[in-house]
Amino acid sequence: MDGSTKTLIHCQDLFKIYKQAELEVVVLRGLDLDVPAGEFLGIVGASGSGKTTLLNILAGLDTPSAGQVRVGGRDLLDMGEKERVDYRRREVGFVWQSPSRNLLGYLNALENVEMPMAVVGVGSSQRKQRAGELLGILGMAEKSRRTPSQLSGGEQQRVAIATALANNPPLLLADEPTGELDTRTADEVLGWLQKLCKTLGVTVVVVTHYQGISRFADRVVHMRDGRIESETVAEATYQREGQVQTEEYLVVDRAGRLQLPQESLDHLGLEGRVQMEEQKDGVVLRIPRRKA
Repeated sequence: MDGSTKTLIHCQDLFKIYKQAELEVVVLRGLDLDVPAGEFLGIVGASGSGKTTLLNILAGLDTPSAGQVRVGGRDLLDMGEKERVDYRRREVGFVWQSPSRNLLGYLNALENVEMPMAVVGVGSSQRKQRAGELLGILGMAEKSRRTPSQLSGGEQQRVAIATALANNPPLLLADEPTGELDTRTADEVLGWLQKLCKTLGVTVVVVTHYQGISRFADRVVHMRDGRIESETVAEATYQREGQVQTEEYLVVDRAGRLQLPQESLDHLGLEGRVQMEEQKDGVVLRIPRRKA
């Protein structure tokens, strides 16, 4: 990350533990993550990897058990309920997987986008202007008077994105926004999110199982067992304008922990002790010979 780029999201040694009867389930295990302002970040991982829990913490919908988490100037561990409500209304937009959770069925598209502004006291004329601008950017101006039932799934998600951005939050979070869409429509929705990230400067974080996210996001983090295992980064090739290539990197956190891919662990039979040897061009892990 460029030293001049402001960090919007900062997570350090983040833990989340749920208690179920007499059992404790550790969902996040010392997670570290920094997200610069204006980045489009994808988060992928198997079910149970902790990605949705992380998103809910960033949205102010859940609280961590330990660690540090800051979004902009807000310390999410040190917020009262009133401050948390204000944070959710003004500083973060959220898009759910199901459009029915994002939109009110009895309001048309324009009215849905106006609703978050009405809640914080924005005047009528200003609400209509802002809602019209957002729907125009998302290609929905001609359908602004239609209700959700009169829109396709992809169109509903575009209205949901506009609604999430109504109060001009610096952060937009989306939980499986393409989960109920076909591949073509999913790509369209991710393309709109990419456009908004670049044109409005909003930071976008998307949790998804959809592998096509790597074509749109600046960076994709892969989660496993409550920590970040690796990152896939889009890098310019300079061979053709707009062309990028992706590189995958394992991630060493601030505590020096490195999570090797599960397929490598299975293939190498890696368990217990290993030896590390520093070389000029990198580091080599040596597996002691197993006794017969």
